[in-house]
Amino acid sequence: MNILLWHVHGSWTTSFVHGKHRYLIPATPDRGPYGLGRARTYTWPESAAEVSPEQLRGADVDVVILQRPEEIDLAEQWLGRRPGRDVPAVYVEHNTPKDGQVPNSRHPLADRDDLLIAHVTAFNELFWDTGATRTTVVDHGIVAPTAVWTGELDRLAVVINEPVRRWRVTGTDLLVRFAEIAPLDVFGMKVAGLAEHLGLPADRLTSHDDVPQHRMHAELARRRAYLHLCRWTSLGLSLIEAMAMGMPVVALATTEAVMAVPPGAGALSTRVDTLLAAASGFVAEPQRAREAGAVARVAAGERYGLDRFLTDWDRLLEEEVCG
Repeated sequence: MNILLWHVHGSWTTSFVHGKHRYLIPATPDRGPYGLGRARTYTWPESAAEVSPEQLRGADVDVVILQRPEEIDLAEQWLGRRPGRDVPAVYVEHNTPKDGQVPNSRHPLADRDDLLIAHVTAFNELFWDTGATRTTVVDHGIVAPTAVWTGELDRLAVVINEPVRRWRVTGTDLLVRFAEIAPLDVFGMKVAGLAEHLGLPADRLTSHDDVPQHRMHAELARRRAYLHLCRWTSLGLSLIEAMAMGMPVVALATTEAVMAVPPGAGALSTRVDTLLAAASGFVAEPQRAREAGAVARVAAGERYGLDRFLTDWDRLLEEEVCG
């Protein structure tokens, strides 16, 4: 199939474009949010090709993957066809509700009969009110990292994008307490200056801003354990990637993390003191960390493997296009 989709979420799109299809990725001269083009910090196959808005007019497109409501009008403008009417469309919902009305949050595409909403977690499907719009769940899948956990550094690793702006959502306020146990390495976008913002000395928190994925994985694998302190986000792919490398995880028992982290793969709790004790134990006992990481790696491979993800998407796309 020829699939039109925008580059919105780098990790998810990386997995998606590893399928057997041809992926048309809009690119504009300014490389703005609606024309980002191919990823520069992830490895994508050549089947993911950049196209300009002008090239899309009249292009052979079998299905449109939408990820933001405004892409419906944009796709119609660029294609000359209405998604869901003139060409099949699937809307991928990556996020938990954010309008402050949980659990009564109304999805912006509720009560539509022209498309399908595919949630990336069952938690998201449960919490969004989509009315009469058809929904399904396609669980995340990841390209297996090549890095393998060694944990030789008695430090804790975190991956957060925009930790200052998002603050309590991503559990940024909790980092100070974990920095008392071991030095933290925080990877992600706009993490520079985080130590100063939190009032931590430089030797307790080091920022690694916008590091290419393969390098980030190599560095994560050297840290003793992975912290996932998000209070209210969809399931972060960095958590699954850490598990797939064999990292033990210390995670808040919120949203889909409850389903992703099985017993024995680390610590999962809504009690921060419990997580602090678990992190301290992993730092003090490398063998304990190794054993938990082995459980995490098996679990990530079984549930979030790339083959399962692509097979689920192939089945869904065939049903929608044929329908």
